[in-house]
Amino acid sequence: MSQGLVLVVEDEPAIAELQRRYLAQAGYGVHVEDRGRAGLDAVRRLRPVLVVLDVGLPDLDGVELCRRLREAGDWTPVLFVTARDDEVDRIIGLEIGGDDYLTKPFSPREMVARVKAVLRRAQDAARSDVLVSGSVRLDARARSVTVGGDPVALTLTEFNLLAALMRTRGRVLGRTELLAQAWGQADYGASRTVDVHVAQLRAKLGDACPIETVRGVGYRVPS
Repeated sequence: MSQGLVLVVEDEPAIAELQRRYLAQAGYGVHVEDRGRAGLDAVRRLRPVLVVLDVGLPDLDGVELCRRLREAGDWTPVLFVTARDDEVDRIIGLEIGGDDYLTKPFSPREMVARVKAVLRRAQDAARSDVLVSGSVRLDARARSVTVGGDPVALTLTEFNLLAALMRTRGRVLGRTELLAQAWGQADYGASRTVDVHVAQLRAKLGDACPIETVRGVGYRVPS
């Protein structure tokens, strides 16, 4: 039985075929597109459980594709794939709503492991209880956040980060621990990744944001 449809958007045929084969062996249905605009249309039409998205695509690059999805309120998990190994590229991808990042050349087994990890984090979040801090209410089963009853759109990573802090109210979580909890691993090598997402959460939640900075240590939601 298929574990869900994964959309691969990749313009290099050999890489796309490798991704398709390994994902299929792992039990996923796979649909492949080789252009950005066709990939965007496929996300909207096929509703995949996850998108493996190349950054350097013809006609519409992967970052812009993801940006358009998020602006339209589509939070389908996205695993970025790129030939560039640059922290700025990595941060930009995560800032606009990517859930993980893989640099070419990569092991297809690692790609499958990353796909499973992103989906597992989404499923784990959905099994958690409702969390409340002040006027902020996080419903992990529905994967929704409201402030004073008004919905706030968060990416999966922002959602996981907020949930990790709200579940451990009163305890300070360091950046490495937050990377592990929100991304499933701590190999990005830059604390700025966490800081950027905390800043985005504060911007989206406004004055109601319960996250406090503990200088030199990390972040917490007060008990």
